[in-house]
Amino acid sequence: MSLPAWAAERPGAISGYVRDASGIPQMGAVVEIIGTAARTFTAFTDGAGFYSATDLLPGIYTVKVSAPSFLPALRERVGLHPGTSAHVNVTLNTLLNAMRVGPLRGTADDDDWKWTLRSVANRPVLRVLDDPAASAEKQDHELTGTLSFLGGSAAEGYGSGSDASTGFSLERPVFSASRVGLSGNLGYGDSVPVAVLRGTYSHRLPDGTGPAMAVSVRRFAPSDPNLHNASLQAMAVSAADDLAIDDVVELKFGSELQTIQFLGRVNAFRPHASVDLHLSPNTVVAYDYATSLPDAREDKGFDSEPADLSEADPRISLANFVTRVEHAHHQELNVSRRIGNTDLQVAAFNDRLDNTALLGTGEVTAASGYLLPDVYSGTFTYTGDTLNSRGVRVVLQRKLSSDLTATLDCAYGGVLDLAKPDVEIQNAQQWIGAQRREALAAKLSGTVHRTHTQWIASYRWVSGSALTPVDMFNASPGQSDPFLNFFIRQHIPTLGFLPAHMEALIDVRNLLAQGYVPVMGTDGQTVYLVQSARAVRGGVAITF
Repeated sequence: MSLPAWAAERPGAISGYVRDASGIPQMGAVVEIIGTAARTFTAFTDGAGFYSATDLLPGIYTVKVSAPSFLPALRERVGLHPGTSAHVNVTLNTLLNAMRVGPLRGTADDDDWKWTLRSVANRPVLRVLDDPAASAEKQDHELTGTLSFLGGSAAEGYGSGSDASTGFSLERPVFSASRVGLSGNLGYGDSVPVAVLRGTYSHRLPDGTGPAMAVSVRRFAPSDPNLHNASLQAMAVSAADDLAIDDVVELKFGSELQTIQFLGRVNAFRPHASVDLHLSPNTVVAYDYATSLPDAREDKGFDSEPADLSEADPRISLANFVTRVEHAHHQELNVSRRIGNTDLQVAAFNDRLDNTALLGTGEVTAASGYLLPDVYSGTFTYTGDTLNSRGVRVVLQRKLSSDLTATLDCAYGGVLDLAKPDVEIQNAQQWIGAQRREALAAKLSGTVHRTHTQWIASYRWVSGSALTPVDMFNASPGQSDPFLNFFIRQHIPTLGFLPAHMEALIDVRNLLAQGYVPVMGTDGQTVYLVQSARAVRGGVAITF
């Protein structure tokens, strides 16, 4: 008789993933596990949208999930047996997802384009009709998209941006589990325009896998008179897939083939893969392999540009008027552990970069054949030495409240540094070598509910001078740009009868202009090699 009584008290667990309607993981969502006798347990989702509540007594529970800009979601009558775990995945929807708007002009609405600002808190939405059955059928024929207008100094390197740009994206479901999209960014201003277009196709299979393909085309025409016959044209074809095995093993893999035409033709093949092993609901061991720098726009919490000019990713430089393409290899093994409201990650990595494209700022020309100027951002690229780096990283992230998250990132690894400052730029390469450096970064992010302001503030300190960041491939929650940075997304009230809203975006990088290493330019003027050039960009996004 004692055995059944003992078994009835064995605790269980409820865990799962929280995503939005587009399948994007939602970090920081509040998950309430409501049981009988008014017993409530609270958990928060991590960067992968995962939550877990342990030591729960057997019984019937209700799972309630809430997050800013989303409607609360309920999963009722979740049965928990003694000593077992229940896996409950939740999809969050915005208010516009749930609204039923009748047709205003009959079947002509089938061709209407609806625009919406693309961000982690507000993904593309679909219109639905009065009849729910007809709604599900029509969603397969709806278009969604984004539109933004940005201006300022990009200061990210050759061809990475413009002093003014317009970004857009269109996405449409096809069949029942597939989506096709077209996105782009058109840069313009006082110089020759630049452009990038990207077409995508993704499909979600019944087993949970999600194969995807993309084609990117990019063109950049420098206005330097020494390069008047040269224009960068790049095309990239990529394919990726993901696979989950019993919620224990997650596989992500893919590759990209690039062909680049600039003072000759070069090709590059860039595979990538990752394996996540969930040892427990709160412990994950992961291995990552990458051959290109990570795109940090979504990792830092916002899409500052719906399709920015670096998506095709040819990082190039010049050496005696010969194009050099950066080749990278990154391997990382990390262990992540969640303890209450705190996430801890320990990682070891091994990096190798050939033809490292260093960033510089100052007035230069391509006359020497060693500098590749970017008239749009006021920067240039310079071919550095090979970088071999082995290092470690420790990341600590804590949810201080539902509106505030703090992250601490400590890293130790190799960087490229200039052993002798104030040398001539054409001779600087022989003085560039690998050095060991420590880096410490602190980041705060949150939301001001009263004003609907979303913000990120970060500062990354380096123990000495460096031309490249420590831990360049950091894609953890502690990732941040070097030195002092701010990002703000502010909602702007509009007239209530207009079916649109506006938001202002401000992106400030290296506000204090730190980390500038002086070298002598070809014309005798001083220029600087930097990890991150100071830049300010801002703009307005209109959502229809």
